[in-house]
Amino acid sequence: MENVFKIKTVEGLTDELFFDLCQANSELRMERDQHGTIIVMSPTGANTGNYNLGISAKIWLWNEESQLGYTFDSSAGFTLPNSAVRSPDLSWVAKERWERISETERDKFAPLCPDFVVEVRSKTDRLPELKAKMEEYRANGCRLGWLIDRQEKAVHIYRTEGAPEIRKGEPAELSGEDVLPGLVMKIVY
Repeated sequence: MENVFKIKTVEGLTDELFFDLCQANSELRMERDQHGTIIVMSPTGANTGNYNLGISAKIWLWNEESQLGYTFDSSAGFTLPNSAVRSPDLSWVAKERWERISETERDKFAPLCPDFVVEVRSKTDRLPELKAKMEEYRANGCRLGWLIDRQEKAVHIYRTEGAPEIRKGEPAELSGEDVLPGLVMKIVY
C-alpha cells in the first residue's frame, strides 16, 4: 500500500495498550502485523468508500434475513490467532463463534479470525500486500475470502484449502458457498 506508514515493533506494547492507542487516535486506521509492526493507513477515497458500502450492504441484508452471524465494517478489529490485529473492509463471523466470546472481548479487538472477509483494492493499494493479507486470514482460520481488484477487474477467491481462484471480467457472480449459504452476488467493478 502506497499510503502506509509502518512503525517497527514497539517494546512493551501490549494488546491492551495497542487497543488504547487506536481508540486515542480513532481518525487513523491502524493494524498490527504478527511481528508487532504497527501499520497506519490513509483513508480510502470516496469512490472506494462508496463501493465498499455497496458490497457491505448486500452482505448485511443477506445476514439480516438469514440470521446466521454478524457482519462488521472496516472499523472493526480482530486479533488473529497469530497475534496480528486486522480490520478487513468487510467481515462476517458465524453466530455460534461470535456468541462464544465474552462481551468484554467483543468490546475490544475480538480474539478470532472472521469466517468470511472482503478486501477491496483501492488505487493506492499494492496487490501483493493484499494477497499476503488474504493468505494471513486463511492461515488463521478464515473459511472464505474475496479480494476484489477493481483495477484489474478481477476477484481472487480464497478458500480454506487450495490455490486462490481468480475470476476476471464483469459482472463476476460470486457465491457465499457453504460459509454464507444462499448468498449470490454480482460484482461490477
